[in-house]
Amino acid sequence: MPQRMTLITSPIFIPEAQLKKAGSFAALFGNNHPLALEVGCGIGDFVIQIARQHPEMNFVAIDIFNQGCRQTCSRIETSGLNNIRMMRIEARYLMYQYLGEQSLKRIYINCPDPWPKKRHRKRRLLNNDFLNLALYCLLPGGVLNFTTDFADYGASTGEILADDERFVNQHTTPYTHDLGDYPVSKYMCRFLDLGQPIYFCRYARKAGVQIEPPRLQKGFRLRWPEETE
Repeated sequence: MPQRMTLITSPIFIPEAQLKKAGSFAALFGNNHPLALEVGCGIGDFVIQIARQHPEMNFVAIDIFNQGCRQTCSRIETSGLNNIRMMRIEARYLMYQYLGEQSLKRIYINCPDPWPKKRHRKRRLLNNDFLNLALYCLLPGGVLNFTTDFADYGASTGEILADDERFVNQHTTPYTHDLGDYPVSKYMCRFLDLGQPIYFCRYARKAGVQIEPPRLQKGFRLRWPEETE
């Protein structure tokens, strides 16, 4: 069933045309603070917490669901934070078209669709192609943070990252269940309250490694449907 589209007029919300005209997120924020990206922000629980923890950084929260974007904008406005912007855009498209080489200090991916059926697992976001793109966009020492409530996804992602010599593991094991001061969204709380662990991976781009410009897979749909105007 198609999404019911609602026009989002919040000043927090950045249509793609506005980003293209501005030329950079630094121009949109009005400063050159380090930039972080949250992929799949839901309704904004996590990004508000992490942005409050790090006022010295700028945060771009993205999602593909119109209603989630609208709710996130409302929550950000209520929070009073001025270091977050919201976009409705596909992650790989944004990273490939607008962010580019060494543009991000942090990437956050929390509880993405696990595609639990074996025949669908090739659709998971965390794969070698995405990691190549993430490494290209991260600054040396920049960190990729990943969480999931799905055991297979957490274990397999930890293994992929641990085996990639371009990353430095920030934990002592491929993944951990100890979140420390990492913000917990309402979605994550559902599982923690049931005694089900969250799988947490945190890996930094190794300094000195050369990352080739990424190539998107043939047939990848770069453009996402435009916001209704």
